[in-house]
Amino acid sequence: MVNIDQQKIKEILERGVEEVIEEESLRQKLQSGRKLRVKFGIDPTAPDLHLGHAVPLRKLRQFQDLGHKVILLIGDFTATIGDPSGKSSTRPILTEKEVKKNMKDYLKQADQILNIKKIEVRYNGEWFSKMKVKDFYELAGLESVFALMERSMFRERQEKKELLTLKEFTYPLLQAYDSYMLKADVEIGGIDQLFNVLHGRKIQEKLNQIPQEVMGLTLLVGLDGVNKMSKSLGNQIAFTDSSSEKFGKIMSIKDELIDQYFDLCTDFEQSKITQILETQNPRDQKALLAKEIVTMYHGEKEAQKAEEEFNKTFRDKNPDFQKFKYNEQEISILQLLVDLGLAPSKNEAKRLILQKAVKINGQVQEDWQKIIKTTTGTKIQVGPRKFLEII
Repeated sequence: MVNIDQQKIKEILERGVEEVIEEESLRQKLQSGRKLRVKFGIDPTAPDLHLGHAVPLRKLRQFQDLGHKVILLIGDFTATIGDPSGKSSTRPILTEKEVKKNMKDYLKQADQILNIKKIEVRYNGEWFSKMKVKDFYELAGLESVFALMERSMFRERQEKKELLTLKEFTYPLLQAYDSYMLKADVEIGGIDQLFNVLHGRKIQEKLNQIPQEVMGLTLLVGLDGVNKMSKSLGNQIAFTDSSSEKFGKIMSIKDELIDQYFDLCTDFEQSKITQILETQNPRDQKALLAKEIVTMYHGEKEAQKAEEEFNKTFRDKNPDFQKFKYNEQEISILQLLVDLGLAPSKNEAKRLILQKAVKINGQVQEDWQKIIKTTTGTKIQVGPRKFLEII
């Protein structure tokens, strides 16, 4: 049974939405009571989802709550090709092994927002891995090179004489064919994906299928306050972050992003958001925001604990240094951070040091090649939330 509640339809069409094509057509379909097939595609280029991914997942949940069929398309095939998506250089190509590893926890993480048992999960390797060269050329015959060159990033790379592979060039066509194979009525994606998503309409129409409606969603700005949230930029709040890490990261966002985070990451009504922004100072606004988001992903008890830990560390200036038993020795600072669980890899440890995010006994560390002599009582801080003392 499909719900045609007008207020909920209005929220689907407006909240966190930059552009809808065609809006009036989609509105009529939502009001018709017909169950729509709503597609969202994600390439498993990294193993962790973050709050930037939560924006489209939350939009899918709105469709799901009204009774529509949500299709989560895992691009296990297209992830081995790479979509530049606004980047100025060719994205590293993933192996099938890397793709499978990244896919492993996707559904488990997405289940924190969607009702996974009620969605249709598909993989585009189902059709592309079986496609013959002849079939691909028939599909390619539907596409215009001039239409693809309208994509701004392609033009920019051509003008700069930067590498643009044929594989990347065909990516929009493959994503469009996904919509045809899934018989999608609606496709959602970040506003930066609008070019690709619109191609789905074109290909469906050329293959005698009713073209899907398209929704371009607002991009959540990351912790750097400049770029969209992205693991590759290190500005993300991951689903897998602990409750304390999420709380602390949200408290660190720029004041001008508070409104966007309330709008895109919580279920607060707009009237309540406006009231919070008009009556509270930025510090209290962020504390309320952080507690709400942590509650959504970890529960109220964990949110309360995270808030208390944050206040003790930053408001009361009395951080707890977790004790860690470690043999006294001389060791590279990179290996030390990995051994202590303060960084997942040496590359990440190096990045943290170059960002001046590592302190040993209160001194900022800037030399990632440094050899450290560990002794009892050595205190290490990584970022604003990780404190450890060697015993």
